[in-house]
Amino acid sequence: MSGVMKRMGMIFRAKANKALDRAEDPRETLDYSYQKQLELLQKVRRGVADVATSRKRLELQLNQLQGQSSKLEDQGRKALALGREDLAREALSRRAALQQQVSDLETQHQTLQGEEEKLTLAAQRLQAKVDAFRTKKETIKATYTAAQAQTRIGEAFSGISEEMGDVGMAIQRAEDKTAQLQARAGAIDELLASGALDDPTGMAKDDITAELDRLSGGSDVELELQRMKAELAGGSAPKQAIEGGNGGQAASRAEQERPRFDKQ
Repeated sequence: MSGVMKRMGMIFRAKANKALDRAEDPRETLDYSYQKQLELLQKVRRGVADVATSRKRLELQLNQLQGQSSKLEDQGRKALALGREDLAREALSRRAALQQQVSDLETQHQTLQGEEEKLTLAAQRLQAKVDAFRTKKETIKATYTAAQAQTRIGEAFSGISEEMGDVGMAIQRAEDKTAQLQARAGAIDELLASGALDDPTGMAKDDITAELDRLSGGSDVELELQRMKAELAGGSAPKQAIEGGNGGQAASRAEQERPRFDKQ
């Protein structure tokens, strides 16, 4: 059971990976990666700005403490000049405490300044990498687009693309249907000519009837042709070409038209 589950999991991951490969567009992936790098660069810059702000705040505190220290020193000097050694000692004691704070702030200031320099250098390097990645990204996108267009053109010319394949299948189906209709029409004509199929109009003729009609039509044409020749020649039509009483009538007309000579 464990082996079956592992196999099912592998098949599922393989199919999911294949589906993701089909759905993935390298240009979109590159744009997304570039966007994430820009966001990272923005965070680094924000960090540099925060460190610089902290450093500036420490500098303001240092200036303020140094001003207070100078003021206490002046007050102690004046008190000592007036014979107030106790006040001079108190002023110097306060000044010493401020100097300890100044020393601590200076240490923090140096640390922040070093961090700021490191972050600034890192931001500059990251900016250079982002710029280089952007140039490479655009180059890869242009190359991919050109290769994709060239592939589609090649597939269209070779007829292996999905669209051209559908067109070719449609043409093949149309040709098959046309050939089928032509074959059916030819078969029906042959069956009608042979008399295997009844003609609902009653106009169909069998082979014997068609042959008799052809011979009868040919005989009528020959008779008409012989009659016209006889009229043109001024003679009588041949007896073999005249039937059904036509011969007697022609002989009577010839006897009447024959010239008669009276005896003198």
